[in-house]
Amino acid sequence: MSPSTLALIMVIVLLAAIFARAPIALAMGLVGAGGYVLLASPQALLAYLSTAWTDKFMSYELAIVPLFILMGHLATQTGISAALFAASNAWIGHFRGGLAMAAVAGCAMFGSISGSSLATASTMAKVALPEMRRHGYSGALSAGSLAAGGTLGILIPPSVVLIIYALLTEQNIVKLFLAATLPGILAVIGFCLAIAVYTRLRPSEGPTHPAADLRARLRALGGIWHIVAIFAVVLGGIYGGVFTPAEGASVGVAMTLVAGLAKGALTLRGLLDSLIETAASTAMIFAIVFGADLFNVALALSRMPTEVAAWFGQAGIAPMTVLLCIVAFYLVMGCVMDSLSLILLTVPVFFPTVMALDFGLMPEQQALWFGIITLVVVEMGMITPPVGMNLFVISAMARDIPTSAIFRGVSPFIAAEVLRLSLLIAFPALSFWLVQVAAR
Repeated sequence: MSPSTLALIMVIVLLAAIFARAPIALAMGLVGAGGYVLLASPQALLAYLSTAWTDKFMSYELAIVPLFILMGHLATQTGISAALFAASNAWIGHFRGGLAMAAVAGCAMFGSISGSSLATASTMAKVALPEMRRHGYSGALSAGSLAAGGTLGILIPPSVVLIIYALLTEQNIVKLFLAATLPGILAVIGFCLAIAVYTRLRPSEGPTHPAADLRARLRALGGIWHIVAIFAVVLGGIYGGVFTPAEGASVGVAMTLVAGLAKGALTLRGLLDSLIETAASTAMIFAIVFGADLFNVALALSRMPTEVAAWFGQAGIAPMTVLLCIVAFYLVMGCVMDSLSLILLTVPVFFPTVMALDFGLMPEQQALWFGIITLVVVEMGMITPPVGMNLFVISAMARDIPTSAIFRGVSPFIAAEVLRLSLLIAFPALSFWLVQVAAR
């Protein structure tokens, strides 16, 4: 059996295991180990495993992941989500559909601290969902806006998934954070426009309510000054070169901890819970990272990624056709896999393929552009029925809202995402314009 045929069988077996709901880390690890043995030898596998654990997890860059996860959990414990929603609601909540827009804005701001889509969706839902239902918002609009807003957690910097992509493709994390900023802003604008159109067509589903006075608005802003400070110091320091991403994450954890203690919102129990949840999340992510590493090393031994990239480069297929096929694959697989696993599984194959094609861009620009497109498509998968993970998070927290209503409520946001994706594909500069500006 040729190495390429064996690699194809590995991919088929892995996909079958994923569809059978096998743990993704275990599936990738076992299939990768089996392929490694067949392509090399059992002794070669043992030799690789003897050093791979330490080589992989002693990476300085990978230390960013648990730090940003801890910052997100501390933010959740200190009630930051409630303050963000209150501030957004005070300024735009009185518009038609304004509470849903406030939820999206709150998700964007909370996502800039948590870096996780599921954490953003679940945390903001606890705060915003009861308020929207109390003001007469429909279940469809309430659930749809929160599910869509939650996806901002993996695109608005800092993002755990973005960090993993940077490590996989050996790209600069700071530049990727900058590249994701403008697409993230476009997502917030697109979601708010979707809400505006939806409520204009269905006014009863997003009614207006009296506006807050200026004093209440300023008081609400005063409740989030520390959040703005954390965001400005962490991302401003990283972008400005004051400290590295890992140092910035450490500063963010310290500032969030101090803010929680100063407000009296962070208890010892809350701190312990944050540490335990961070350890559990990090262990899960690192297990997936190692399983994916073993699988991808086996694929590299088969030379499948290199051969696929070379084939596309020589086949004469239009580069945009190849990119659209990759996007279609991500849309389908994003419905049944979580974003991190999908990135780890596919980027080692797709990245060299895309980099071998000529889109008229510099190599770094092309790498940044493909990274942002990948994250946007994976993000869409999290709200695409029938298996979008954010939909099930919201459904579990709002059991009184039928699943069919949630699917209907998220459809305008999927349309907004399709439009944003089309813009990013048609105008690649949207993904690296800020990087160019910062370099001047």
